[in-house]
Amino acid sequence: MDFEITKAIDTKEKNYINNLLYEYNLKHFPVDLRGRYEEISLIIKDESGKIHGGILGEICWNWLEIHTLMVEEDIRHLGYGSKLLLEIEKIAKEKNCDFIKVDTLSFQALDFYKKHGYEVFGVLDNVGRDYKHYYLKKDLVL
Repeated sequence: MDFEITKAIDTKEKNYINNLLYEYNLKHFPVDLRGRYEEISLIIKDESGKIHGGILGEICWNWLEIHTLMVEEDIRHLGYGSKLLLEIEKIAKEKNCDFIKVDTLSFQALDFYKKHGYEVFGVLDNVGRDYKHYYLKKDLVL
């Protein structure tokens, strides 16, 4: 049988590949963690409904992963980033997550996450030639 590798895939094909991995992973995780997946999105809006930032993540098995935390520059340093982070940490604890993981670039929010108790567990150098990519984790269960 011959196989070919194609470049273009549609959403259905992409979902099929993700589901193959999901099914494989299920065989290796404890029964009580199977099926634990939930997207979490918290948004900052003004009284007119205009979006000014937010935090996007997902709970997967026993952790919460933050994919995006962004606050518009004109309202930074007003505490909204911290409020978002504290709220998603609260949700992670309520959902019995053991830890939270996040990544950030050296010109983004490394000090912000460290200030909130996140610890670096990995670094990639030479990102965009001049930067570093940091991977951080915060344990919720002590």
